[in-house]
Amino acid sequence: MKWKTEDGGWSPYAAGALAGILAIASAFATTKLLGKTSYLGASTTFVRAAGFLEKTTASERVAANEYFIKEKVRVDWQFMLVAGIFLGALISSATDKSFKLESVPPTWKSRFGASIIKRAVWAFGGGVVAMIGARMADGCPSGHGLSGMMQLSVSAFVALALFFVSGIITARLVYGRRA
Repeated sequence: MKWKTEDGGWSPYAAGALAGILAIASAFATTKLLGKTSYLGASTTFVRAAGFLEKTTASERVAANEYFIKEKVRVDWQFMLVAGIFLGALISSATDKSFKLESVPPTWKSRFGASIIKRAVWAFGGGVVAMIGARMADGCPSGHGLSGMMQLSVSAFVALALFFVSGIITARLVYGRRA
C-alpha cells in the first residue's frame, strides 16, 4: 500500500485504514479503559469549553446554569480528544507538507472576494448554525456518522445521508455550479 499520493498527500486508503484502527482503539479505550457506557461524543465539549472560560469571569452564572450543572464544566477525556484532533491534524499537515495559513481560501476568494471580515462573519455564522444543529441532533456529524456507522446504527446511516445531502445543497447555493 502506498502511503503518499503523487502530490505528497496521504493515500486515502492508508488514511482510511489508520482511521479504522484508531476508531477501534478509541472505542476500546472509551468503553473498557474509561468505563463509559457509550462510545465517543465530543460535540458537548465545545459548549463545556465555553462554560469553562465563562467560569473565570462569571462563576456564579455557570454554577446556576442547568446545562452546566448536568454536564459538569471540566477538562475531561472529551476535551482532550478535541485537543488531540487539532494536534493530529497539525502534525498530519506538517508531515505531508500541506500546512499553510490562509485567511481566505482560494475558492471563497474567487466567488466572494478577498475580504477577511466577510469570510470571518460567514464562517462564524456557519459555526453557529452547525452548533445549533449538533445540539438539536444530540451529537455532531462525526459522532453520528463515524461512531454510529461503526456500530451499524440505522440512525447514523440516515443522519450521515442527510449531512451529505444538506452539504451538497449548501455548496450549490453558496458556490453555484462548476463551469
